[in-house]
Amino acid sequence: QVQLVESGGGSVQAGGSLRLSCAASGYTYVSKCMGWFRQAPGQEREGVAAIYTGRGNTYYADSVKGRFTISQAGARNTVYLQMNSLKPDDTAMYYCAIGVPSWYDCASGSWSAHMRADFGYWGQGTQVTVSS
Repeated sequence: QVQLVESGGGSVQAGGSLRLSCAASGYTYVSKCMGWFRQAPGQEREGVAAIYTGRGNTYYADSVKGRFTISQAGARNTVYLQMNSLKPDDTAMYYCAIGVPSWYDCASGSWSAHMRADFGYWGQGTQVTVSS
């Protein structure tokens, strides 16, 4: 069974930092598109960042570019999201997911309109709350 577990969420003041971790298991650890997504209450889920493991190609939503960094440390099944200069608008439940996009599509963000189809495995999420 494929499982993804997120951790590292919490409550911080605006301008603070958090680092989220995603550990995946239960699948063959070859290069995949792994992404971070977020969803606020009553809002649709949106893509935040993605990385094609192994190659390291990355994607960032315009709203987080320059503030967030997605990375892979060691094994292809582990990714992090370093979140700096946090804003209240960043408040959401953050999810990690594994998808099928190619390295090029993963880095381009072309999957953003159909993330449910392109990302088949999701974690339970970790809450991030940013106060002003």
